[in-house]
Amino acid sequence: MSEENLDAKYIRMTQTPVERLICSLAVPTIVSNLITTLYNMADTFFIGKISTSASGAVGIAFSVMAVIQAIGFFFGQGSGNNISRELGRHQTDRAEKLAATGFFSALLGGLLVTIVGNAFLPQLCMLLGSTETILPYAMDYIRIILLGAPYMTASLVLNNQLRFEGSAFYGMIGLASGAVLNIVLDPIFIFVFDMGIAGAALATILSQFVSFCLLLTGIFRSGGVPIRLRNFTPTLYYFRIIAGGGFPSLCRQSVSSVAMVCLNTAARPYGDAAIAAMAIVSRITNFTNSVLLGFGQGFQPVCGFNYGARLYARVRRGFWFCVRLGTVFLLVLAAVEFAAAPVLIELFRKGDPEVLRIGVTALRFQCATYALNGWMMISNMMMQTTGKTIRASLLGVARQGIFLIPFVLILPAFIGLTGVQMAQPAADVMAFLSSVVLQLGLLREMAGEEREMAREQGEKNG
Repeated sequence: MSEENLDAKYIRMTQTPVERLICSLAVPTIVSNLITTLYNMADTFFIGKISTSASGAVGIAFSVMAVIQAIGFFFGQGSGNNISRELGRHQTDRAEKLAATGFFSALLGGLLVTIVGNAFLPQLCMLLGSTETILPYAMDYIRIILLGAPYMTASLVLNNQLRFEGSAFYGMIGLASGAVLNIVLDPIFIFVFDMGIAGAALATILSQFVSFCLLLTGIFRSGGVPIRLRNFTPTLYYFRIIAGGGFPSLCRQSVSSVAMVCLNTAARPYGDAAIAAMAIVSRITNFTNSVLLGFGQGFQPVCGFNYGARLYARVRRGFWFCVRLGTVFLLVLAAVEFAAAPVLIELFRKGDPEVLRIGVTALRFQCATYALNGWMMISNMMMQTTGKTIRASLLGVARQGIFLIPFVLILPAFIGLTGVQMAQPAADVMAFLSSVVLQLGLLREMAGEEREMAREQGEKNG
């Protein structure tokens, strides 16, 4: 990255009004998140046309995708938020080494997932909560998805690095193009070529490869930190830096995978319809949270640059802006989805009354706690971007680990299927209370650092 590009980016990230800056960075990420989530919903929609068991297979595959995402976000967030802080300090050499180390490490991690996953595929599917009737569909789908794991993990790294460098537009082009292509290819491969669920998986990995190529092009077109093999520095020092920024994401995504296994296992006694219904509800809630996630991702580079430059007031201002806007947005969507729950569930699996019955109740339970995600998600992103690894990791695993897993294991034993349906909302309430305590502590610390800076400046001027 040239000194001229760095100076221009530094001025933009540290002097543009915070609200306007976050919105400008958030719009591309919101668009890409919406389109990507829409692709996930379209995938569920088209697979739902095959059978209820095929819809259940998507729920089983969630856990595999969560592992792939865990590796990608670990190296992507780990390198990305450190890159933004290093650029805020004008340390371009370290930023380039972090970029290359994160990218190539993710490629190797994805390759390991491909090899191990295919070697133990039947056992893996059953471990993830598959029933005997879902198993053939799950194997056909996951076997192909695993082939794309190396460049899927690397794509997540590229997208995160572009965002943290303030070049979210190029990330949007890469992700959105692949998602749109996937939506087009899904019905062609599934129905025209009569490939069934394997066609959906093939459409996914082909479109993900297109995204990977476009994101890699975006890295060089954006004038940001380049990816060069000579900068690949797989040393303990750089892995420790990446781990400090990426460990919360690894925890969050890994626990999400374990939680999905527990959820599938808890739903299994109630049949394929229960697994399919919970998978559909997960898709809908992910779509709902995608806009909030986009605002948070627009906030992260602003947070990283300004925290690195010790402009703490701008960090706090950005945090409160995102929380207020996100909470209002989620309250509106919660009301809409609560009322439209039957229509939304039937959209993905029409003609199966059991899926409809289970899904509507689960979605309405989830709507009751949507608004809490505004504070939780933005708080977690702020902790991670400012390098508060332990607290960010703790909050990252709270929602789907510390609270969801025990709830999903205990509640069904007392209240049956209702326990499965309300486990996530109950976990959300507990995670929210935890996040309030942790985040208020961080805000107080930041205010203290600001006072100390003012005191030092006063002594220097005096």
